[in-house]
Amino acid sequence: MKLLVLSFVGLLAIYSVNCDVYFDEKFPDDSWESNWVYSEHPGKEFGKFKLTAGKFYNEPEEDKGLQTSEDARFYALSTKFKPFSNEGKDLVIQFTVKHEQDIDCGGGYVKVFDCKLDQKDMHGESPYEIMFGPDICGPGTKKVHVIFSYKGKNHLIKKDIRCKDDVYTHLYTLVVKPDNTYEVLIDNEKVESGNLEDDWDFLPPKKIKDPSAKKPEDWDDRPTIPDPEDKKPEDWEKPEHIPDPDATKPEDWDDEMDGEWEPPMIDNPEYKGVWAPKQIDNPDYKGAWVHPEIDNPEYTADANLYKRDEICSVGLDLWQVKSGTIFDNFFITDDVEAAKQRGEEIKKRTEGEKKMKSEQDEAEREKDKDKTDDDEDDEDLDDDAGEAAPVEEHDEL
Repeated sequence: MKLLVLSFVGLLAIYSVNCDVYFDEKFPDDSWESNWVYSEHPGKEFGKFKLTAGKFYNEPEEDKGLQTSEDARFYALSTKFKPFSNEGKDLVIQFTVKHEQDIDCGGGYVKVFDCKLDQKDMHGESPYEIMFGPDICGPGTKKVHVIFSYKGKNHLIKKDIRCKDDVYTHLYTLVVKPDNTYEVLIDNEKVESGNLEDDWDFLPPKKIKDPSAKKPEDWDDRPTIPDPEDKKPEDWEKPEHIPDPDATKPEDWDDEMDGEWEPPMIDNPEYKGVWAPKQIDNPDYKGAWVHPEIDNPEYTADANLYKRDEICSVGLDLWQVKSGTIFDNFFITDDVEAAKQRGEEIKKRTEGEKKMKSEQDEAEREKDKDKTDDDEDDEDLDDDAGEAAPVEEHDEL
């Protein structure tokens, strides 16, 4: 048994050595200001970030992150780290987002860049490797973006992944595997997964319609046809509207002044609509014609859809109408288990955050209740003061 335990520990040690953490940022203090760079791209009115745990939290220091601080602003901030490639490895991109302002329209996503990024000129058109995270704008847009760059073009996921839209901290995790599969997790729970080739339009389709194939001219794909023996009844044709038989010419109607009087039109109760012969089964029906397909000559499989040759920067490049979003717990690694373990720790901390928010809400409700009671008491006093004083009766002198 002792040998078995030692062997297990040894395997864990080997596993740990073979896994890498490429970027880890929890914003413990103001040192982020020397590591992150604001964009100065011309033509944009950029907002500033501030370090804070927000209005409610589990621990005031541990829960600090970068918060957008100005309404109706673009935000562009990035940092660089040692370059790496995920060739032959898992890639995990993980971070937390807290929309404590009850966001109405704004991004909460991150972008991952290669080393060519000019940080002081970063803007919406700067080429990136991966864009991932939540985006909210009104009731219609509440989604998680997963966008990959491939051969110079950005490709959006074809699935709709709904993001969280409450005021609490949520963990977003993207896992990209070397077998060209992926997973999206929110709060450490898988919400989407699949194959990169199937869920993005990186490649042309494997099959295309045969351009030389055409539907035969005698192919009848009508399931039913009009009954050739069905005839329109002789009394069918009735006008849709008729003059109102009960209408009478007004006594003050002057034909010379008002023109010739005509009764108003009403719906004809005998109108039967447009006649059409009844449908019967088509004896010549051959079914729906299916266009035959052939292999697409432009299709070439790519086993490296997942691969990023170089990653060395992460940035926040977004727009917010109402500021207040807090970004924290950035973690980029090839260690899926380490990311999950971190996720569990973060989920435990959010329980304290929710407790503090609940206590604040209860205190606010009590404050509003006391104010309402005070206002009602003031109204009662005003009513009493407004009543007429009783008139005293005096004996006549």
